[in-house]
Amino acid sequence: MTGSDATVSFRLAYVPGATPAKWVRIWNERLPDVSLTLLQVPAAEAPEVLRGGAADAGIVRLPVDRTFFSAIPLYTETTVVVIPKDHLVTAVDEVSLADLADEVVLHPLDDVLGWERPPGEPAFERPATTEDAVELVAAGVGLLVVPQSLARLHHRRDLTYRPVVDAPQSSVALSWPEEAHTDLVEEFIGIVRGRTVNSTRGRTRTQPQAPDRREDQRADGKGTRRKPATTGRSARTTTRDQRGGGAKGGRRGRPGRRS
Repeated sequence: MTGSDATVSFRLAYVPGATPAKWVRIWNERLPDVSLTLLQVPAAEAPEVLRGGAADAGIVRLPVDRTFFSAIPLYTETTVVVIPKDHLVTAVDEVSLADLADEVVLHPLDDVLGWERPPGEPAFERPATTEDAVELVAAGVGLLVVPQSLARLHHRRDLTYRPVVDAPQSSVALSWPEEAHTDLVEEFIGIVRGRTVNSTRGRTRTQPQAPDRREDQRADGKGTRRKPATTGRSARTTTRDQRGGGAKGGRRGRPGRRS
């Protein structure tokens, strides 16, 4: 291995709430000589991080600019409302947006749900981050509607959450610049899609296939043809000729014509 080979690495950006640990583990098992560097970025900044080349690919929230980025959707999250454990909403298994109409619902500046109109009553001001909003929920200021992964990320022992059945949802995808579809990006795509280590679809693992001699022979007409077996009509004709002109002692030969 040369010095340049030793410095090869793959940089993966990911947004808060995404959990790339399983894929990183598989990467380290399959490509131990290529380090994978993780870079956590705010969801709103992920496209510019990829566009500027600071990361090779990213686990991001959709939508992305499909004129510049390629994307493979991975999953769509359940949307939940974060509430204090002693809130009335804890009495039910799930809620609708109408159930939150009279509640103060916090709408942080880094919201990822893309509301046309946020539910509930607006707070006096918008928190800067989802983490700040969770602190305000704990303080009894209001409630917060977020993807479930963010509720788990900012979990507190005095808070819980319930699914919101008719809220917008956030989808997560693997994305990369379309013009930067490298061999290492293809390797990570294979891992995310569950390809086995012996899969031939990964670019760096593709092996040249041996030429098909039968195709070459048919193309140039010089292939050696197998001698046909003596079956069918030709076999019967040969047998009949042998019986007619062979030894006279054959048991089934036609009797000679008497003179």
